[in-house]
Amino acid sequence: MDTLAVARRFGLTDAHWERLEPLLPVSSRQGRPPLWSKRQLIDGIRWRVRTGAPWRDMPPEYGSWAAAYGLFRRWQRGGAWQRVLILLQALADAAGPITWDVSVDSTIARAHQHAADARKRGICRPGHRAGSPPSLTITRWAARAAADHETASEL
Repeated sequence: MDTLAVARRFGLTDAHWERLEPLLPVSSRQGRPPLWSKRQLIDGIRWRVRTGAPWRDMPPEYGSWAAAYGLFRRWQRGGAWQRVLILLQALADAAGPITWDVSVDSTIARAHQHAADARKRGICRPGHRAGSPPSLTITRWAARAAADHETASEL
């Protein structure tokens, strides 16, 4: 019985690879051909980034962890990942599926419990008023406004 080559669950599909491959940097290395394809290594890099596992735990079907790490670091240092991201975003933006609207719902933005206005040891000293001292600029402004109000009421 014939078997089909089935891509792994999170591997790049043929359509994704056809779109991605022309955007990748061309290797300038000469000599022996690589043991693993770029597609295998990129799938390995994607697996590692998605899982957060150590490089050495990368499954062998993605190639050597050292080769994948080397490719990842070389492209990271050279800015290749950034260029690929920009190109993919430009293609997606031209096709229309990207909307650049950003919406932040402040009802879900919460501060940590320690960010509350709780007093800490050593900060509260006896004899000091709680709160901040009145601002001089506000006090001067309020004094002028009061004086102007009194002058206006006398007339």
